[in-house]
Amino acid sequence: MKADTTIIPFRQSDSIDDPLSELAREGARRMLAEALKAEADAFVASFASDLLADGRQRVVRHGYGSDRTIQTGIGAIEVRRPKVRDRSTDFPEADKVRFSSNILPKWARRSKSIDALLPVLYLRGISTGDFQEALSALLGPDAPNLSPGVISRLTAGWQGNYDAWQRRDLSARRYVYVWADGVYLQARMEPEAECILVIIGATPEGKKELVDFQVGIRESAQSWRELLIDIKARGLAMAPEVAVGDGAMGFWKAVDEVFPRTRHQRCWFHKISNVLNKFPKSMAPAVKSDLQNIHHAETRADALQAIETFKEKYGVRYAPAVACLTKTVDALLTSYDFPVQHWDHLHTSNPIESVFATVRHRTARTKGALSQKTVKLMVFCLVRAASKTWRRLKGRKQLPKVIKGIKFTGGVAMIAGTKTNAA
Repeated sequence: MKADTTIIPFRQSDSIDDPLSELAREGARRMLAEALKAEADAFVASFASDLLADGRQRVVRHGYGSDRTIQTGIGAIEVRRPKVRDRSTDFPEADKVRFSSNILPKWARRSKSIDALLPVLYLRGISTGDFQEALSALLGPDAPNLSPGVISRLTAGWQGNYDAWQRRDLSARRYVYVWADGVYLQARMEPEAECILVIIGATPEGKKELVDFQVGIRESAQSWRELLIDIKARGLAMAPEVAVGDGAMGFWKAVDEVFPRTRHQRCWFHKISNVLNKFPKSMAPAVKSDLQNIHHAETRADALQAIETFKEKYGVRYAPAVACLTKTVDALLTSYDFPVQHWDHLHTSNPIESVFATVRHRTARTKGALSQKTVKLMVFCLVRAASKTWRRLKGRKQLPKVIKGIKFTGGVAMIAGTKTNAA
């Protein structure tokens, strides 16, 4: 009979006392074992008609391989890979049937989710030498094959992917709208005050994707020109219908030279911020309300009338603010010539700003200790990961109309002299 005891075992510092995680790992282990068995059985069944001279089946199951630990997103899982045997003696060893699991490749030691986690940790500010400690906290104390050397090889793979992406052919691509912005980072980019020049495009299907980026000298026209010419040289023959950006003059001059038929749409959020900066802070709420009346006007005529009201109200005492608003009126109102469903997308360059928030966080954590090569790699990895969650444009069914050149008035398509429902 077991003696009663009042001794309570304390949890060790390197153990994980989490019943829910243990339950999830056990369930995952069983599911993986069943999936591997079904895969091997299906492989054997595909050779059911191949028989030996004595009538026995040529390809059969042949036990299991040795236990193997696989690192997954919920920790380490012990698995055994089923083995298959070709019993024929009529073929040389090299020509015998071989079974290779697609679910669990022969030399796999971690799931793809872990490989996807590594660049996220890197971009979030964890240095290569700290990876093992971070992964131990996430996956448990035993995380083999994730040494700094392995991490370095993975980053080399990211570099290869980036190089291939930058050389890709764009002749089959078409971008209806593009967003452009220059993103400054506190990285080791002195003494030229360089920045990341970024272009994101919207395809005819309404999908947003990274078109290209490069490190430029400020936001100069020459740097933007080089980026746009490179895109065009790789096959992007069709000019975007609209380019969206802030007031950086370098981009607008360059786009007029490389894609002269592309129309300009200034970012409303940058414009409102620039105008508010020319007023006392105490006036900000009232002025912002007046600017929003212009921004959200239903028609171009209503927007122009709201601008005139703004000029009359503030033109005498705050002439610089009024000049800031009115010098790019046409570029602010371009969206009225395009579907109303697209106005929210065309009024802001925030798709780029939001993507680069994490990169800025990374450079702040490392106190700017990034080389130009590392910055490019970080940008590529981050945007590639972020693009998987980008939502398509609202009203994407209107994009074919834009491509065909159908005119829009106040956001509504005009066909054969009549308005059509833009829904």
